[in-house]
Amino acid sequence: MQRAEAGRRTDGAARKKQKRPQRFYDYSLLFAIVFLTIFGLIMIYSASSYKAQITYKGDAAHFLVRQGVIAGAGFVAMIVISKMDYHWYAKLAPAGIFLSWILMILVTFTPLGHESNGKKRWLGPESLRFQPTELVKVAVIVALAAMIVKLGRRTDRFAGKFWAIMIVMPLALLVVLNNLSSGIIIVGIGFVMMFVGSKEKWPYALCMGAAGIVYAFAGPICKFLTDFKIMQPYQLERVLIWQDPEAYPKGFQVLQGLYAIGSGGLFGKGLGQSIQKMGFVPEAQNDMIFSIICEELGLFGAVSVIFIFVFIIYRFMVIASNAPDLFGAMIVVGVMGHIAIQVILNIAVVTNSMPNTGITLPFISYGGTSILFLMVEMGMVLSVSNQIKLEK
Repeated sequence: MQRAEAGRRTDGAARKKQKRPQRFYDYSLLFAIVFLTIFGLIMIYSASSYKAQITYKGDAAHFLVRQGVIAGAGFVAMIVISKMDYHWYAKLAPAGIFLSWILMILVTFTPLGHESNGKKRWLGPESLRFQPTELVKVAVIVALAAMIVKLGRRTDRFAGKFWAIMIVMPLALLVVLNNLSSGIIIVGIGFVMMFVGSKEKWPYALCMGAAGIVYAFAGPICKFLTDFKIMQPYQLERVLIWQDPEAYPKGFQVLQGLYAIGSGGLFGKGLGQSIQKMGFVPEAQNDMIFSIICEELGLFGAVSVIFIFVFIIYRFMVIASNAPDLFGAMIVVGVMGHIAIQVILNIAVVTNSMPNTGITLPFISYGGTSILFLMVEMGMVLSVSNQIKLEK
């Protein structure tokens, strides 16, 4: 009898274990992130070794080591965050927005902000400097996701749009004072999240139409805005260089980038064989690294990188569509919008399809703050995926 009862208890426990739903974890996305990061480190070394040898007394791996250390720390943070319950992010949303305001005010209006190339974008001591704009992107994603969940159907109404604008626009305008590209990305993140979270799509279609008109008539519009002191002269100059880079001395970066892309051919010159990185393309390891990829790995390498980003976007869509709740879905949508916008804008700048705004290529371009907060965002997405239950 005791044996029979013990057997029934064992069978019951086994059945309960079988019925318990398993949790999903998107290892495909994790592998793609790791692959892109390692590929980015290889390309950073290839693109920066010449400059590093000259600038840092023969230390060709200077940029590689710095990026590698921060990427490793970011990877650990990503894994830790991915195992947490993403719902507690909502409680941190107000604190994140408040901290973003404090840091942006400090970097923009106080001596604590460090200036480089005429722009104040960094805070902290020289060895630990970071760009607060990267934190702003994460804070906006979480705050908008929490707002959309709280408002529900009212997101389509005036109140929803008003609160979205109040969360995004003041911070974006503060960011734009010293970092136009990040301001554009922050507005883009808000646009994508509100577009997905709303049932009424026509207001967003009108905005996209207006953006298309501005793009088509960028030159006259920017001249008009400059005449009325709304735009700065250097911003107008960037637009004019975009339209005719050969007519301006500062157009050499665009031209050298295009030379790098054109000289790569179908399969490229070979890894490490770029000529344009030898001082011809400024900041080859940063904004213009895609041109070095094209030169060394050719059209095949460039298209392969684009397809990896497309695969990552696809995984975001799968996770968002299967997320346990709206909050998780909107977090993933916000991160998806961030990555997609930044990739599109970077490639557009490198190919001279839009004016140069200093946008990095996610996971690949050199930048410690960027890779660290990108890993944090990936941890948030994996956290949502880890809450998806697989029913047998």
